[in-house]
Amino acid sequence: MTKKHKKDIKSNFPKASKPTGNPGKTSGNFGKHAGNSGNTVKKSAGQRAVLLEINGTYGFCENTDGKRFFIPGRCLCGAMPGDTVTINVLPESRGTSDEAEITEIITESDRTFTGVIESFDGYAYIRPDIMPREVITVFSTVTELFEGDKVQFTIASRGRRHSDHKADVTMVFGDSEKASVCAAAVIASAGVPTVFSEEVLSEAERINLAGIPEEEYEKRLDLRGRLIFTIDGADTKDIDDAVSLKKVDGGWELGVHIADVSHYVKGNLLLDITALERGTSIYYADKVIPMLPKALSNGICSLNPNEDRLAFSCLMRLDEKGKLGLFKFSKTVINSRVKGVYSEVNRILSQTPEQFLADTELSKKYDGLYETIHRMNELSDILIRRRVKRGAPEIETEEAKITLDRDGVCIDVKKRTRGKSERIIEEFMLIANKAAAKLAKEHSAPFVYRVHEKPPEQKVKDLTAFLLHIGLTPPPSAPEPKDMAKILAQTEDEPMKPAVNMMVLRTLAKAKYSEEPLGHYGLALDDYAHFTSPIRRYPDLAIHRILTDICYKKKPIEKLVKKYKDFVKTASEQATKTEIRAVDIERKTEDLFAAEFLKEHLGEIYDGIIMTVLKTGFFVQLDNTIEGFVRLDSLPKPPYDYDGYISFTKNGKRAYTVGDKISVQVAAVDVPLARIDFVIA
Repeated sequence: MTKKHKKDIKSNFPKASKPTGNPGKTSGNFGKHAGNSGNTVKKSAGQRAVLLEINGTYGFCENTDGKRFFIPGRCLCGAMPGDTVTINVLPESRGTSDEAEITEIITESDRTFTGVIESFDGYAYIRPDIMPREVITVFSTVTELFEGDKVQFTIASRGRRHSDHKADVTMVFGDSEKASVCAAAVIASAGVPTVFSEEVLSEAERINLAGIPEEEYEKRLDLRGRLIFTIDGADTKDIDDAVSLKKVDGGWELGVHIADVSHYVKGNLLLDITALERGTSIYYADKVIPMLPKALSNGICSLNPNEDRLAFSCLMRLDEKGKLGLFKFSKTVINSRVKGVYSEVNRILSQTPEQFLADTELSKKYDGLYETIHRMNELSDILIRRRVKRGAPEIETEEAKITLDRDGVCIDVKKRTRGKSERIIEEFMLIANKAAAKLAKEHSAPFVYRVHEKPPEQKVKDLTAFLLHIGLTPPPSAPEPKDMAKILAQTEDEPMKPAVNMMVLRTLAKAKYSEEPLGHYGLALDDYAHFTSPIRRYPDLAIHRILTDICYKKKPIEKLVKKYKDFVKTASEQATKTEIRAVDIERKTEDLFAAEFLKEHLGEIYDGIIMTVLKTGFFVQLDNTIEGFVRLDSLPKPPYDYDGYISFTKNGKRAYTVGDKISVQVAAVDVPLARIDFVIA
């Protein structure tokens, strides 16, 4: 049940009568603010920087050289994310990040923020999500607000501190106790377009209704007679990859057949401009914000079963050991035999031929595919062994499956299972992506590569200190992928495995897109690109166009450079930016729905594992992947000492340590802030 709004406070903030000061106990002392008043805290020849974010009572900024600084709350100077500021580095910096203070606000950002409406003494205030201990006076033209509303706002006027700012509400989402409402606020705050223009929808529908031109059947390699099918999640509607496999003398013939989106979405036209702006489809809970309109993503581009579809196929020869040999990219026409489902294919992989035939419903749907599916599993195992042999670290990540009811309320959160069929598709896509990058590099063509650089030096030092503390062998100062794999192997059957896995993951650089072939550290590959998902990722769509010009139009390198040199840089930067945005949205919305779920289970006890220990408490991850925080001051029989890494100790012995299995009780939940508090059960 959602929180009922307490009262309408629409009349409490007329422009002619606004309160001064700030009610209640807040974090308040955030320093002085230069802002519109023209007053500067102190003139400084410090560094120019941009305030990236505020997280509660502290922030992070980045200078013009790309270096990040930690800004304590007392040193924020009233600045808001997006402000251009002047900073001075503090000499007493602690930890792994340099600390700095903001001394002047040069340019004020016009960003929007989100928060929750509260009421004090008859006046409306906003408690910002980025600063939950602060409240800001509402000074708005909005005529109707309710206590508990989730809202979007801008800073209408600046004060000398955060608590002196005035907020102008620009959008009201609804009851903040509903995760779906808060998720809408997250998406709006990120600036993600959720609807397509009428022109884009009309163009997509026209293309969908036109179908496949007859001349395309004559131009393309006809693979409709080949045993091709898709394997996806049961609810997938935007199907962009299909596979085929045949055992041959000396190895395998593997086909990865990708929806030929570039045939329909031409460069620089409105559909393409819109796709570039969105960059990627965003998936959260049971919803999707698509990169392309449904008429394309679920229609003519989707490789639906028993329908002719245009594809861009990567046809490869692999030897018995899975080594990639000859390959080619061909424009094809395919007709998928069946829409395979991961869970069903996993079931087939566990069955003997007799069991498969006895499973009437399954054997009817996958008639004639049993042998091919088992051979795909065989090749997948070979490719996995090959990847492990070259030293690629096997980092485990856990995903949640969120179930909503008809009203959009979260009623269940479970760990998403990952079986062999998921690994099959992953390995087949990896090798097709590798082939795409290899071809582009061989032709010296401008390209959008998927790159993953070596870990930053400081992060390697942090990992080394952590591993030494728990008695494990650290990597060399400049570790290769195989060194990270060795670290993970040390804890394969140990309770510390989740924590080490997390620390290794945090040590690695973030993958991104680049016009330069910088290699992929995590996959231990010299060349890599994203070719296999053009319905939902713009980089894939971009390189489809380039590969078309290389393979079919046979354009010389000079023309390729002239046509694509600037484009691949723009596409890489935009794709990286939108991917980061999408990942952030998916993480935040997942946390919101998890909080909504546990709010209905207050007081209940769950089993979990300690994942991270901080000086103020520790995070526990439940078996269903939900994380909550156990505060130090809630632990029984204090006092405890923090070892600085993984444990709280008592009388010199570890009491609560990363990797410990533990039972916790759900003590408190704040849905708008996606905050979950546990206590020891």
